[in-house]
Amino acid sequence: MSTREMQPERDDPAMRAVAARALDLISGGALVGLGSGRTASVFVRMLGARVRDGFSVTGVPASGATAALAREAGIPLVSLSEIELLDITVDGADEVAPNLDLMKGHGGALVRERIIASASRRQVILVGADKLVRRLGERFAVPVEVMPFAAGPVTRAIRAAGLRPGVRMDATGGRELVNENGNLTLDCALPAPLADAHAARALETSLLAMPGVVDTGLFLGTAERVLVGYPDGRVDTLLRDGVVG
Repeated sequence: MSTREMQPERDDPAMRAVAARALDLISGGALVGLGSGRTASVFVRMLGARVRDGFSVTGVPASGATAALAREAGIPLVSLSEIELLDITVDGADEVAPNLDLMKGHGGALVRERIIASASRRQVILVGADKLVRRLGERFAVPVEVMPFAAGPVTRAIRAAGLRPGVRMDATGGRELVNENGNLTLDCALPAPLADAHAARALETSLLAMPGVVDTGLFLGTAERVLVGYPDGRVDTLLRDGVVG
C-alpha cells in the first residue's frame, strides 16, 4: 500500500461535502466498490457510520489500505470472485478533464481501481475543484504500472515515445516502491498536456502495447459522473451531458 494512501485525510469541507453527496447515491443492500486515496477514505468512514446505524451495504475494496479502513468502519466486505457485478464504485481522481476523462494512480492502486470500475454498473468520482483541468497532464505525470522484469525495456520504450519516466520511490526515497501487485510504477512526465481526448486514447494504446506494462493511470470514459466539492460546502455534479449544481 502506498504511503500517500495511508495518510489521514485533512479536515476538508470539500471532501466531506462530496462524500455526503455520494452517500445519497447508495441504496440499501447495494454492492459498493470502495476506491482508494484521501477523498475515498472520507466516503468510507461516512458510509461506515451509516452502516453502524443499520444501513445495509456490502463493499469491495480497491486496496489493502481501503480494506483495513472499511473493516475498522464496520462495512461488510466480499471479494470480486464472490459477486457478479457491483452496483456502484465510489473513487477519487488526480485530474478530471472537461469530458470526464481521468488521471488516476498517484495513490498507488490504479490496477485494482480499474478492475473495480470495470466490474461496476456506475463509477462515481469525488474530487475537489482543484482537480479540474483543461487537459490531462497539466499537473501530474502519467502513472504506468510495470512488471519489475520489464522495467528496463519499458523505460527505454517510454523515453523513445517522448515521455520522461521515473520509478516511483518509497517514503524513504531510497528504494523503489513495490505495490500490492508486486509491480513498480513509472511516473511518466509528458512534454506537454494531452491535446484532446484523441491524444489521450492514442497514448493509452501505445503504452498498453509495450510488453510488461500492466496498466496506466489514464481512465478514459469510465466515469458516469464526477462530484466536485468546494470549500464552502457546495457540490457540482458533472455529467457527460452537462453540469447539475
